[in-house]
Amino acid sequence: MDAQYKPQEIERDTQQFWDKNQCFKAVEDASREKFYCLSMFPYPSGKLHMGHVRNYTIGDVVSRYQRMQGKNVLQPMGWDAFGMPAENAAIQNRVPPAKWTYDNIDYMRQQLKALGFAYDWSREFATCDVSYYRWEQWFFTKLVEKGLVYKKMSTVNWDPVDQTVLANEQVIDGRGWRSGALVERKEIPLWFLRITDYAEELLADLDTIEWPEQVKTMQRNWIGKSRGVEMTFDIKDANGAPGKPLSVYTTRPDTLMGVTYMAVAAGHPLAKAAAKGNEALAAFCEECTRGGTSEAELATREKKGMPTGHLAVNPLSGREVPVYVANFVLMEFGTGAVMAVPGHDQRDWEFATKYGIPIEAVIADENGQTPDLSAGAHDDYGTLIHSGEFDGLDFEAAFDTIAARLKKLGRGEVKTHYRLRDWGVARQRYWGAPIPVKYGPEGQTVALSDEELPVALPMEVTVDASGSPLKRMPAFSDLGEGWMRETDTFDTFMESSWYFARFCCADNQEAMLDERADYWLPVDLYIGGIEHAILHLLYARFFTKLMRDMGLVNVDEPFQRLLTQGMVIAETYYRETANGGKQWFNPADVEVKRDEKGRPISAVLIEDGAPVVMGGIEKMSKSKNNGVDPQSMIDRFGADTVRLFMMFAAPPEQSLEWSDSGVEGASRFLKRLWRMVSDHLEAERLAGGKPGRLDVAALTETLTESQRELRRKTHETIAKASDDIGRRITFNTAIAAVMELTNAIARFPQAGDDASVQHSAQDLAVAREAVEACVLLLAPIVPHACHALWHELGHDEPAIDASWPAVDESALTRDTIELVVQVNGKLRARIEVAANADKATVEASALAAENVQRHLEGKTVRKVIVVPGKLVNIVVG
Repeated sequence: MDAQYKPQEIERDTQQFWDKNQCFKAVEDASREKFYCLSMFPYPSGKLHMGHVRNYTIGDVVSRYQRMQGKNVLQPMGWDAFGMPAENAAIQNRVPPAKWTYDNIDYMRQQLKALGFAYDWSREFATCDVSYYRWEQWFFTKLVEKGLVYKKMSTVNWDPVDQTVLANEQVIDGRGWRSGALVERKEIPLWFLRITDYAEELLADLDTIEWPEQVKTMQRNWIGKSRGVEMTFDIKDANGAPGKPLSVYTTRPDTLMGVTYMAVAAGHPLAKAAAKGNEALAAFCEECTRGGTSEAELATREKKGMPTGHLAVNPLSGREVPVYVANFVLMEFGTGAVMAVPGHDQRDWEFATKYGIPIEAVIADENGQTPDLSAGAHDDYGTLIHSGEFDGLDFEAAFDTIAARLKKLGRGEVKTHYRLRDWGVARQRYWGAPIPVKYGPEGQTVALSDEELPVALPMEVTVDASGSPLKRMPAFSDLGEGWMRETDTFDTFMESSWYFARFCCADNQEAMLDERADYWLPVDLYIGGIEHAILHLLYARFFTKLMRDMGLVNVDEPFQRLLTQGMVIAETYYRETANGGKQWFNPADVEVKRDEKGRPISAVLIEDGAPVVMGGIEKMSKSKNNGVDPQSMIDRFGADTVRLFMMFAAPPEQSLEWSDSGVEGASRFLKRLWRMVSDHLEAERLAGGKPGRLDVAALTETLTESQRELRRKTHETIAKASDDIGRRITFNTAIAAVMELTNAIARFPQAGDDASVQHSAQDLAVAREAVEACVLLLAPIVPHACHALWHELGHDEPAIDASWPAVDESALTRDTIELVVQVNGKLRARIEVAANADKATVEASALAAENVQRHLEGKTVRKVIVVPGKLVNIVVG
């Protein structure tokens, strides 16, 4: 065995072996327990970043571990390839989005392979492959047939420069995230999926899956189930003539007697009617169409409004209150109208304060008194006051009583509402899957037939910033005889909402899914960032239920267990620029001076030696120029070192701080591991080459104390690593345990204390068991090195086919145990006692300890508490 660790050579040879033998090709086998491990697939941006490396290494470690448990493992990889970034890159680089995307895929695939991930590459696809999205188109047409798809006018965020709809998160301070143009609120016809039909099931089934509670809470809040009252207010116009009653929904009917105004959206029919002949109001309504529609933006936006001249009549008190058009009310939320109670809602309070509208209290404070509303609203629940016959009722009683009264009057009823809105799946852009619909000369809207599918997206297309080129391509859109094809494309969430199922049968060209999906689904472990906790995961859950109801799968949920990995963070450095901006420098270009404890003191740019500002530790990003190129780390240290550092630096759910010294430490450990195996094989060679093959378990009666101790350490490490990786999915503690075992092996006298062959053979046998345990326990984490080491240890089967080491319970038994001794809860000694010692013996040993005696001088022992196997606490007074 070469005593020198050569990662590049080892990793090249190992990957060639895996490829030649198709080690990771998954084949369905009903006789074996399956394990489907999936990491959220990447957008082919051009290069992997360290967030990718961390995400995929976590999945790879779990996949390899489960394989060593004897399970039939599927771990696929593909590409989330559609979307606006490719269009923007195409504009910038003057190449078709398809070429840019596929070139990036080729490069990133090689990066993934260099890291040694155990992917079944035979199942690879990109969502921009027509062989993939054709089934999405087919599925959409079936949903149309079932009435789960509809088209309607919808208010959207419209970027007038990019000529496309923007999601709420793409609107920043009222402007388009890419163009910088002022965003308009515009009504356009859009396609929707009826996700609201599944709201209750989506909510209930959260209780059936093993997801972080934080993510479940985010989904519950997004679905937003609420119990409230839907009621109507009579309307009078400026001349006192009755108008169409105004419908509102509220979860706080207890505050009904405190309504002092009503607010409607600029797009509400009442607002539109009032704006006719009122130029100022019409102009204000037009102003309200600019800016984003996110709730976060609405909450922080300056509250503005104008009176419509209409009055609304309280259905219980008969009180008449003014109706305003307000910029914080949107038609797409609820009924487009709200009853405003400024005494008990802060938003309503701010608006009322600005426009001099009365603010009245109808809910008592915690002392049962009228709350002070001078500084803000009192939004807590409480007892009703100033509410006539309802005074003295608490929230529950008031809710039920007022709801019953409104129902009796025919003015309202209790309803369950959901915050969730139907999913708008149409985008006015080019780089997406075409929506399979056509429009006839007489206004017909028809889903395409199976024979007309797929609708392939033209690939050699020049893209500019003037909107989708599909709208300017008669060859694509004009079907003849007055029929026109839809030029909108699908929201890219459509592709990522079912890709996990397609991986199960990616080679099927005759159907969307087949019986192999029933074998593999649900995904047993899904791994990805918490930034996808709401929309992607919600849509994937919805899509799964649609596929189930279509008879395509037999599961209710797509992902049984979810792991949300933390970010990779790194130090940032910058200089102020002349225009007040910041120029960011990569950490690799900066020299940091540190104090004796390693804390940073100052930093200079290597290029010119001048100081730079230390900007703190933040998520690796292009904007802060603090990313580390994974390829440069692989080239320098090898993939196994990068993988080891990523898994050792922090638990998966926590943020991982990048550290060059940490990477170097991981490299040193792998060199030490390699040398440890080399030294052991040399010891075996000197002993004749065979002693290490002894059956260690059969030698139990003849083992020395040091041999027993190493065996105990070996099997304690196996037990801990098994629990850490298999149950807890915490790799850092498993790696730390193996590092401790390698230290124990280094201290162990493999040649024995005397020259007897028997003793030497037993030493080597015990050491070999420990060495092989180290290699197998690390095999999921550093698979290339462990593949080579397993071969060097003389095994014919490759490490990838080896079984996870089993715990020998008999090796864990101890003749003695160590106990902590405390005096009044403070550690004062550690004692060694027989494992089966009774309480009296343990107490006596603890009291006799020298350091304990010093802390008992002049004091009375009040009590001695013995916690078996752990500690003794002596209480003195």
